[in-house]
Amino acid sequence: MAKTRVEKIESIKTEIEQLENQRKKLIQQQKEQERKDRTRRLCKRAGLLESLLPDTITLTDDHFKTFLEKALLSDTSRRLLNSLTAQAVTAAVVISPDTGQSGGIDADEDEGNGETQTP
Repeated sequence: MAKTRVEKIESIKTEIEQLENQRKKLIQQQKEQERKDRTRRLCKRAGLLESLLPDTITLTDDHFKTFLEKALLSDTSRRLLNSLTAQAVTAAVVISPDTGQSGGIDADEDEGNGETQTP
């Protein structure tokens, strides 16, 4: 049985609504994953900081903020951060000639600190 033009239009409208709802759901899932990734990254980095500087655990939030500002906003810290971010950008852009994949952390390197792990 052939559909009339009105039925075809309604069918297409329904399909558009379904696709739009699918798109919204995917965007919501993406945002949720980004929030989870950010939370995981913040917890991991804060834990690393506390493990390296256990004396900071007892500081108030204001004292901790002051400590970070003084320690991290120095010229030495800025140069180190600029150097590390430049290396990260270079590693992400470089293409490995033998694998054709973009560079980054080697399979034998630990994600957290870049040190080579021995099996």
